[in-house]
Amino acid sequence: MLTKAISSLQNPVIKQLLQLKDKSRERKKSGLFLIEGVREITLALKGGYELETILFYPELFNEVQVKALTQQQLTLIEISKDVYEKLAYRGTTEGVMAVAKSKTHSMDALKFNTENPLILVAEAPEKPGNIGALLRTADAANVDAVIIANPKSDLYNPNIIRSSVGCVFTKNIALGSTSEIIRFLKAQNINIYCAALQASVNYNTQDFTKPTAIVVGTEATGLSNEWLENATQNIIIPMQGEIDSMNVSVAAGILIFEAKRQRGFK
Repeated sequence: MLTKAISSLQNPVIKQLLQLKDKSRERKKSGLFLIEGVREITLALKGGYELETILFYPELFNEVQVKALTQQQLTLIEISKDVYEKLAYRGTTEGVMAVAKSKTHSMDALKFNTENPLILVAEAPEKPGNIGALLRTADAANVDAVIIANPKSDLYNPNIIRSSVGCVFTKNIALGSTSEIIRFLKAQNINIYCAALQASVNYNTQDFTKPTAIVVGTEATGLSNEWLENATQNIIIPMQGEIDSMNVSVAAGILIFEAKRQRGFK
């Protein structure tokens, strides 16, 4: 492991890393992104991500700790307080971050480890925090895959990494268009249950023990007509208050855990 030190915000390496932090276009062009924190880096390694560089602020995280974190042969960069504070997305990162190579999340690459998958599909989620919360819900229920239709944010947005607490690296995730995903689900004989107000029945009346995709849309506009027209059944969570919608990750959690209950939480 080669270790060097950078203390200037004007260093070209730091300028590139700031671009990776702030700009989706740069992340997509370079195929690289930043990860902050011990837990997140550990989960990325567990998820099979390849790291290029580790940066550390020695007053918070020293070189011995860095070398214990990963056995990969990496470039190590010791950074100053000013550089660290500029690169850090949140204030409680333990003084360590990594540059990692992104993965391809195409529908063609999506595989399941079971013949009876349970899948969460989210159409066009707009807020990175909601995507992170959906991934945490999917992780808690140990679903077989998460598919994001017509994504509005790239998967390596720092806020998605932060709000998913790193499980973005360990879940089976695919991205695609609504039409592409519907074709995939039908080809795999996976039932499609759409959370929607139109032509819907109570969610707990349905059988989720067979191959199942639970599909949720945005709180503002719901699901597109293409989903509703191709659903096995539209489902609804009965609500007793004054409004007719709830946070998308909460709704997804209710539906997914009903499916898990029916399946005996296996």
